[in-house]
Amino acid sequence: MRPLSRLSLAACLAACLTAAAPAAQASDVPTAHPEVETPALFDDEAGGNANGDDPAIWVHPDRPGRSVVVATAKEGGLYVYDLRGARLQHVPAPAAPGEDDEPGRFNNGDIVYGFGGRDLAVVSDRGRDQIRFYAVDAASAAAGRAPLTDVTDPAAPFVFNTTQEQVNEAETAYGLTAWKDSTGTYVLVSQRHRTTVALLRLKAVPGGKVGYDKVRQITLPSSFTLPNGAAWSPCLEPDELPQVEGMVVDVQRDVLYAAQETVGIWKMRADLTGSPVLMDKVRGYGVPGTYDPETEECTFGEDPGFGGEHITADAEGLTIYYRADGKGYLLASSQGDSTFAVYRREGSNAHLGRFRVGADDGIDGVEHSDGAMVLNVPLGEEFDEGVLVVHDGVNLPADGDRENTNFKFVEWDEVAELHDLAVDTRGWNPRR
Repeated sequence: MRPLSRLSLAACLAACLTAAAPAAQASDVPTAHPEVETPALFDDEAGGNANGDDPAIWVHPDRPGRSVVVATAKEGGLYVYDLRGARLQHVPAPAAPGEDDEPGRFNNGDIVYGFGGRDLAVVSDRGRDQIRFYAVDAASAAAGRAPLTDVTDPAAPFVFNTTQEQVNEAETAYGLTAWKDSTGTYVLVSQRHRTTVALLRLKAVPGGKVGYDKVRQITLPSSFTLPNGAAWSPCLEPDELPQVEGMVVDVQRDVLYAAQETVGIWKMRADLTGSPVLMDKVRGYGVPGTYDPETEECTFGEDPGFGGEHITADAEGLTIYYRADGKGYLLASSQGDSTFAVYRREGSNAHLGRFRVGADDGIDGVEHSDGAMVLNVPLGEEFDEGVLVVHDGVNLPADGDRENTNFKFVEWDEVAELHDLAVDTRGWNPRR
């Protein structure tokens, strides 16, 4: 996610203003309400430069009510929360390797179960262009203690760069999702400010550490031919291409969904072979824009009407709700209008509806959400019908002009009622 005060916000507003369809009006979208929220994170020196981004839910093997949420906070590192939203652990991001180098900056995370007999929280470090691994200890989680231990290979290579000087240019590891099949355990990683997505295979290294090797990478388009024959590229800052951040793999189909922020959602094979298909487009797709270096914003032209109807740029967090018999739902964060789009998991991913997460019982609503994760399995009494955890990019109450973010936990049945979606607590389990 780019800073909303600059191009991202401009693109979002332009997409909202140019889309005339009633579906673009978020005020008409039904609302679910948060049950729990985590403490505020502040992106300043006093707050440890913590800026919430992406949550991952780890399911306890024996005591699901003691499951935890592992959330990234950029330069603030990792935060681990219990299901009441209380903080159990803070893991700082790594320091800069040199005085003039970039420090660690954790962007996206996911969970891997049963790698070498351990569960892992996996994180993209966009500051260092690496992937980091943290073993999850079930006994500590059950006791309400800090459950994560760093098991990253000290020799972990850069993902996209070859020198520290290149890393400092910040075209580094960005979005991330995990995937496992009969050939191994993998993470898929996108590159900041580029359109590249890489497939990395995890490997055990001496000393109980975890590393990775790159298998292959692909480059998604940055320019598109519109139905009228015109060429179009999203308006971005000079030298930037339309990056991917939110990603998720349908682990039963080996299909990757990747959100190219100012373009739409791609669907492709998880092993990055074959041809990607643009499953849905953002509303501003095809709208011409010219970058103004003085204002650092884009001036947009007339909407030619080639965009989608369900997502306002940026397209962000993706997550899958699994049901039995291959059914379920793909959820996507429509960051520009602070809503979430729901698609069928199966078939051609038909759109089923949209929803917001609004304020309730002293907890504020969700704005400009980045990462999200949903689980169908029961997680204790509070979330006995599953849970959706989402990032809130504008947490309230405000504290002056400090950038304030956190995470909201929503009962899945609240979301399901909005669009007559299923509640299937036994159809799938991430540990199986």
